[in-house]
Amino acid sequence: MPNPWLALDAGADPVERMRQIGRAHERFLAGEKSDGPAIRTVVAESWQRSAVALPGPDATAPIELSDDDLESYRAAHPLSRALPIFRDLLGGLAEDGEHLMAVCDAYGRLLWVEGTAKVLRAGERMNFVPGARWDEAHAGTNAPGTALAVDHPLQIFATEHFSRGVQRWTCAAAPIHDPGTGRLLGAIDVTGGDHLANPHSLALVRATALAAEAYLRQHLGSAGTSGSVVALGRNEVLLTFEGRQWRLGRRHSELLVLLLAHPEGSTGDELGSGLYGDDPSPVTVRAELSRLRRALGPELMESRPYRLRADIQADFRTVVRLLEHGRTAEALEAYAGPLLPGSDAPGVVRLRRLVDDRLRSALLAARDRTLLQTWLHSPWGADDLEVWEAYARLLPPGAVARPMALTRVRELRIEYDVATSLQRAGN
Repeated sequence: MPNPWLALDAGADPVERMRQIGRAHERFLAGEKSDGPAIRTVVAESWQRSAVALPGPDATAPIELSDDDLESYRAAHPLSRALPIFRDLLGGLAEDGEHLMAVCDAYGRLLWVEGTAKVLRAGERMNFVPGARWDEAHAGTNAPGTALAVDHPLQIFATEHFSRGVQRWTCAAAPIHDPGTGRLLGAIDVTGGDHLANPHSLALVRATALAAEAYLRQHLGSAGTSGSVVALGRNEVLLTFEGRQWRLGRRHSELLVLLLAHPEGSTGDELGSGLYGDDPSPVTVRAELSRLRRALGPELMESRPYRLRADIQADFRTVVRLLEHGRTAEALEAYAGPLLPGSDAPGVVRLRRLVDDRLRSALLAARDRTLLQTWLHSPWGADDLEVWEAYARLLPPGAVARPMALTRVRELRIEYDVATSLQRAGN
């Protein structure tokens, strides 16, 4: 069975395949069902997402970061530590005069783009430059953006790109994750001609991503930390401890978060209040704690008081710790979304608000356009009126983004005023 992540099957004619896909692309844009050769599912689904997000197939990736903003952002980014790995493993390709090596963050922003002057100039013509936003929502189907969207290494071949201005290129990219938390950090990409549509380029970027993750694990791991918890932006906690991994259900996820918030230990009554509020059932709480302890084992959890034996690094505690040290950019990078967003347990709700409020306050106090923009481009920050207002105030009168920001402020003010009026009318 063909590998769905490879652009060309063995023995395929690249020129003919390029024509076939190009015709299918034009039929797709015209709203017609393709009756030609099968388009890879990953590409067809990406075209659908791109068509919804972009005004058309001639859209150009926007440049969001430049000059000092770009320098400060990528200096603080975790992938900056792995740059020697990228250059060591892919630098030869970047220096051969035919390829570009690029590293992007989890939002598709290009942090580094390297190659010879000639190829860099060619990349500039399509805004494939540091600071440009190459996720699918801003640049359409492309290897780094689509690799981030599906969280898998892949190739995008020539006319498989949604935007016509990119269709002369072929690229291979692989996502990179934080080895401790599993959080998506960004992607590594190689861009060049259609000769890249072979198994070797995909294997190379995948191996480079794995090497970067191994390097980060070795050089960024916290001394004395034997486990990690991922709870931001997800409803089920992912716990990793000494090579084992647990994906906990809702109640156990809530209990583990409450235990992590109180490393000194908690009583059953305290945990019950955190789970159920003022009227917890002691029997139900003890039963849940007993099941969690059996699932994790006595080496991880003890009772009287209930607490974790091991040193567990939790992503939400990492965000708070970074904020306490004034490292707002790194805290924002580590924030993958609200803490257990589907939970209504009172203790979790309080923790969620605490983390979110501290992060938002730090962002507003920093008065950094790039940081505010990152928050506003996230699902959880897109409707944040206060941050939109702060962002709009920081934009100079001639800034391209200022009319859009002011429009969004007006829209949200109207929306929230309507909501408030409806609440008053219902009282």
